Amino acid sequence: MKHIFIYLIKLYRQYISPIKPPSCRFQPTCSEYGLEAYKRFGAIKGTYLTVKRVLKCQPLHPGGFDPVPEKKKSKEIES
Repeated sequence: MKHIFIYLIKLYRQYISPIKPPSCRFQPTCSEYGLEAYKRFGAIKGTYLTVKRVLKCQPLHPGGFDPVPEKKKSKEIES
């Protein structure tokens, strides 16, 4: 499922993004962020993080550096 979303982002970057003026307020850009979120977290959490990020990408938010969060390491069970 995550591969479908990654494919859609790549289509956007190849065909739609070049005809629009640059408008992302963040580094990495929202599409770069989305690709990394899907690769790192999969379809469900990747969608959540990407939608959350795109909703912040508007004139009332200052933007800036906003990387994809690191994946938390699972805790080892101690005996």
